[in-house]
Amino acid sequence: MGSKRVNKDRSFEKITMFLAILIVIVSLFYLFMSIRKGNLEYSLSQRIPKLIAIVLTGSLISFSTILFQTITNNRLLTPNVMGLDSFYVLIQTVIVYVFGSIHIFTSDKRINFLICIVLMVVISTFLYSSLMKKNRANIILIVLVGVILGTLFSSLSKFMQIMIDPNEYLMLQNKLFASFNNINEDILFISVIMIVITLIFVLKDFKYLDVMSLGRDHAISLGVDYDRLTKKLFIIVSILISISTALVGPITFLGLLVVNATKQIVKSYKHSNIVTIGSLLSVFVLLFGQLLLERVLKISTPVSVVINLIGGIYFMYLLLRESKVC
Repeated sequence: MGSKRVNKDRSFEKITMFLAILIVIVSLFYLFMSIRKGNLEYSLSQRIPKLIAIVLTGSLISFSTILFQTITNNRLLTPNVMGLDSFYVLIQTVIVYVFGSIHIFTSDKRINFLICIVLMVVISTFLYSSLMKKNRANIILIVLVGVILGTLFSSLSKFMQIMIDPNEYLMLQNKLFASFNNINEDILFISVIMIVITLIFVLKDFKYLDVMSLGRDHAISLGVDYDRLTKKLFIIVSILISISTALVGPITFLGLLVVNATKQIVKSYKHSNIVTIGSLLSVFVLLFGQLLLERVLKISTPVSVVINLIGGIYFMYLLLRESKVC
């Protein structure tokens, strides 16, 4: 048993080191590739905020997805699949539809960022906690409700987008796809502060996640205040995923793709290992995708489009595999 544990620890360290080295290499390519002479300072001032945004977004999506799957005890569920991305689109559409594109709620990125986070946290916390409280064991019903809500939010958004002025719709469209272009440094600063404060509240309860993954009955029998901790983690998940979505836009299937791949690689119940590998893998996928599209292929397609395409196919594969098992 001792030798197996040592081998697992060494394997975890090797994977962590390998991913960290890959991220450093890709980061250097992303920062310094295709920089013209005499343009170094300006190029870095544009690229460094993007790099920070990529690291934050990848880490937040991975971490929040792991927490959400632990709470729901299901590897198919993510906050994004449950309709949070569609709600973000609805918020942005309502703001432009009601106030217009030149209003401070739309034009000021900091105010728009804070409005999105507050509304997404309040609504998502209410929806998730209500669904899990009433239908804790019925995962299929929870997924169906999430899909229906996502469809409802999307339909409302499209209805209002049809009636929006074409010029304002073009401005709105920039917010509806995940993009790391034109990252506002003030928003990054606000995001970092909110993330640090949020993590302070969750770190002391991190040790209970391994027990919670055993299920509600086992966790309670082992002395965990399951219901209180579940509500708290729902709020944490809502805050983290709201920050990542409001920062760059929706990336629906990144969490599902990365976290399931991580659990195949790690083969461990320890959340400390899963979170570490998952965060590194998520950052690498985003960074490599952005480097490939922006620097190598030189196309303007958002990296989220490619990730959602691959993630959507993988999601269908997981659903079909689960149905065969059942």
